Formats: sequence, C-alpha cells, structure tokens
Amino acid sequence: METKIQRWGNSLAVRIPGPFAREIHLGEGSRASIVLRNGSLVVRPSKASSVKLERLLAKVKPDQLYGEIGTGRAVGREAW
Repeated sequence: METKIQRWGNSLAVRIPGPFAREIHLGEGSRASIVLRNGSLVVRPSKASSVKLERLLAKVKPDQLYGEIGTGRAVGREAW
C-alpha cells in the first residue's frame, strides 16, 4: 500500500491505514516508537509502561513523608 507524506508543522507526517493500525493495536493517542532499520522507517507500538503506582509508593521512606502545608485562606471560588 502506498501513502502520501504530508507536512505537519515543521515535521513530516504519514497516515497509517486503518487496517494496519488495527492489526498492531494502534489507536488515536497510542504511543509508538519509530526506528531506522537498514534504510527503512519502522513504526511499532510502544510497550505499556511497567511502572505501577504501588511499586513506586513502596519505595518511599518515612523521612520523605511530609505533613500538610498551609497556603493561606481561600481566595476566589476555591472549594475547601
């Protein structure tokens, strides 16, 4: 399948045909990696991040925990 390269700001963009995107599970907002391989441009979906909030929080030490910080009284329409 051929496609047309188009300008997108100061960069160039290529449209990924729907059937190709569905086959490799790419959708709007998906992250992808682009690499050059033997003179070809290769686009692959990025792997989901293996970082989990629970694992990050487990690394927090007691001396890294702080109490509330006062910022003064509410001004405007803040809801407290």
